[in-house]
Amino acid sequence: MSNLNDIGNLMCLSMEEIQPNKGTNATEFLITATAQTLNKLGGRNWVPVIVKKIGDEQYEVIGNSFIYAVAEKAGLTEVWCIVADASEETEELARILSNEITPKINLSTAKREEIQAALQFLIEKPGTGFSGVKLLVATNLIDENPSRPYWENLEPIAALKCGITKGKKLNALQEVFYLQPQLRPKAVITSDLEDTKETVSTLNSLTVKKLKELAKERGISGYTTKKKIELVKLLS
Repeated sequence: MSNLNDIGNLMCLSMEEIQPNKGTNATEFLITATAQTLNKLGGRNWVPVIVKKIGDEQYEVIGNSFIYAVAEKAGLTEVWCIVADASEETEELARILSNEITPKINLSTAKREEIQAALQFLIEKPGTGFSGVKLLVATNLIDENPSRPYWENLEPIAALKCGITKGKKLNALQEVFYLQPQLRPKAVITSDLEDTKETVSTLNSLTVKKLKELAKERGISGYTTKKKIELVKLLS
């Protein structure tokens, strides 16, 4: 029977005491073939499963779900485990370290090489739609945009004309980026307010057709049914 002092310990637990939780995305072939190899080479999982305690002699897998699935397929009655605490943060970290979920970086403060590495990951990953995105072009436009630290969502990227459009590609960015917007300096806010007066005046001089073209270029949604005064408000 374990207690709080078991956190961080390596323990040999009965398979009957462990629940699989989210399971693994590994194919049946990989699980079966690995299970056969496991039995052939001694029947011990030298890479431990990461679990948290959920009850009296009851545990739940929070990391290395593939190892648990292999042990189950191999018919093991006991499996080596590391007992972790039950916090959500620990579970998230365990799944990241087990390569079961993709970690994210803060785009608000990310360095250029971090942005490039994240985009390269999406380009190489099947199904993201990034195969045609030019890595250096997209990296430079995102990194050099002066408003990036203040973005509240990823939609401004679609307006950069860097090959990343709304829909599938923009959604894929959420796999690798999150945002923690910084507060705009007072000087910047004052400057923005002054610029807005000039912008409104310029926009009012344009036709509705031109205003809608600008809205489309900037990736603004819902512009097609707007009147001129509404379009000016959106664009300014």
